[in-house]
Amino acid sequence: MPELPEVESLAEFLRGHAVGRKVGAVEVYGFQALKTVDPPVTALAGRTVTGVTRHGKFIDLDCDGLHLVTHLARAGWLRWHDDLSRARAVRPGKGPLALRVRLAPYETGEQEPGFELTEAGTQKRLAVYVVRDPGEVPGIAALGPDPLSDGFTAEVLGGILNGSRAQIKGLLRDQKVIAGIGNAYSDEVLHAARTSPFKVAGSLTDEQVTALHEAIVTTLRTALDRARGLAAKDLKAEKKSGLRVHGRTGEPCAECGDTIREVSFADSSLQYCPTCQTGGKPLADRRMSRLLK
Repeated sequence: MPELPEVESLAEFLRGHAVGRKVGAVEVYGFQALKTVDPPVTALAGRTVTGVTRHGKFIDLDCDGLHLVTHLARAGWLRWHDDLSRARAVRPGKGPLALRVRLAPYETGEQEPGFELTEAGTQKRLAVYVVRDPGEVPGIAALGPDPLSDGFTAEVLGGILNGSRAQIKGLLRDQKVIAGIGNAYSDEVLHAARTSPFKVAGSLTDEQVTALHEAIVTTLRTALDRARGLAAKDLKAEKKSGLRVHGRTGEPCAECGDTIREVSFADSSLQYCPTCQTGGKPLADRRMSRLLK
């Protein structure tokens, strides 16, 4: 799943490649992805892309006051093309293509650039909205603070955690609490903070809150620095190469050498290092035993 660093890098890429160009056409192939009907998607044609913003994991293209907003969900991706002039229409609902945005060339005969939104798998969760204000998108309106904003301080984080009985792993992934962190980077953050994913959020001491805040900001900024400037097609591989625990079950921990372990759930899993995070104790599967605090 694309998370804050990858989504921000995609937004930066679009700022450099799409801003200033007019929208030639928007073609919808995955009708389940389009979540709005007014304004119609056809209203974007002829408008100029004036800015690209990230809201949590949402990408927002401002097209002369109308906003094309997308959330890539778990298996979605944005694919840039320098020339879409030869791209043919495909049968709606067939294949991974959900949306194609053609950008008008600056001059006659110039290449027709643009991008496609694709989604692998059978669970179609990629979402596209055309709105007059990004706040009209329910997921954006409900977002918590952005962890890379100047206002996200250790004190703010402490206020979020204070009194919470939620497990820290789940809390970090809750977009209504903190925007932009998903399954992968929550594993990375908790490893850096040397914290059990099952620890009760409200039980963290002031020192642990400070360490967690540092881990959140450092982990995300480091990942963003690695992703910055890369082409969209290279971001997935860069993300995977930079992960230290997530997706590395059975490998040695880069910090201590212990074996990275996994806890599986119905539709996801988490990875952690027992030595670094749980005092050397392996975590039991939550489906079979009580959580380790």
